[in-house]
Amino acid sequence: MPDAAIVVLAGTESPSDLGRVVNGLQTAKEFDDAGDDVEIIFDGAGTQWVGELEDEDHDYHALYANVVDHVQVCDYCAGAYDVEDEVEESEADPIDEYEGHPSIHSLVDDGYEIITY
Repeated sequence: MPDAAIVVLAGTESPSDLGRVVNGLQTAKEFDDAGDDVEIIFDGAGTQWVGELEDEDHDYHALYANVVDHVQVCDYCAGAYDVEDEVEESEADPIDEYEGHPSIHSLVDDGYEIITY
């Protein structure tokens, strides 16, 4: 069974960004449905999505809710993009393993395939 880390870097500025985050969530759901280990990391501008996807009125809230147990958010970037409050109020876990950021090295070392959106 492959392990996957889905890293969402897309911001919230354009329709293509929405497509990227939806593709990332759908990919995570596919791995989860197959019984594989999956992590979803919102990093950089991607941290802006957490507050939006937590909104029950968002078109893709249900998809997000299916995989929220696997969601982590870069602690540093949440601050840099001024979404700390949204992250704190969410079900997502802040992560700060390497200088305030997630450790991609640790994931690779643990055998995770890294997929970015």
